[in-house]
Amino acid sequence: MKAIQTNQAPAAIGPYSQGIIAGNMFYSSGQIPLTPEGTLVEGGIKEQTHQVFQNLKALLEEAGASLETVVKATVFIKNMDEFADVNEVYGQYFSAHKPARSCVEVARLPKDVLVEIEVIALIQ
Repeated sequence: MKAIQTNQAPAAIGPYSQGIIAGNMFYSSGQIPLTPEGTLVEGGIKEQTHQVFQNLKALLEEAGASLETVVKATVFIKNMDEFADVNEVYGQYFSAHKPARSCVEVARLPKDVLVEIEVIALIQ
């Protein structure tokens, strides 16, 4: 196994890696809408979801993967009433390629953000 770390995504805020490569698979930790500098993105669910995808893209690139090689995504949202907005942004990043996905509403997320997403991807 190999830990992935990039300065193009926010540093882990606890005792975990940004992501792990095991064999030919990449497993990301959940990404929240922090900038690489660790600042929470201002705005609503759409702005936060875009930042999460920027973080995921940086991790995937560092791992030798991409959004096109994601096989599974898990989306955690604070309010299921915002599902349509999250889905709209999600569809901008996964349009032709549509990985398997789960989406769940949770009571609370780190730093009280509105969305967190983790992915599993094939390394090419």
